[in-house]
Amino acid sequence: MKTELATSPKTIKIWERGQLTIPKEVREDLDLSDFTTVNIFRVGKNIIITPKKLLRANLARKFEKAMKKEKITLKDLLTGLEKERERYNRENYRL
Repeated sequence: MKTELATSPKTIKIWERGQLTIPKEVREDLDLSDFTTVNIFRVGKNIIITPKKLLRANLARKFEKAMKKEKITLKDLLTGLEKERERYNRENYRL
């Protein structure tokens, strides 16, 4: 993947309902796949579109990787959560 700091302008058409197509070379350079979420900003009479990285999806992948590394199952995780909830309620609410 090559990334350029500046590129020449690309002319694109706005379709029905405001849809537009980002040119293939731009999508490839920025690693934008189908259904990628982007941010759009209006700055004066200009539009800026930036990739929006989904933090939850990225965090979920990291968490899943860490669980596999530590050999922790979802059942282990939920059991630990239940124990922590019980401890928290005892300490804070005397339940």
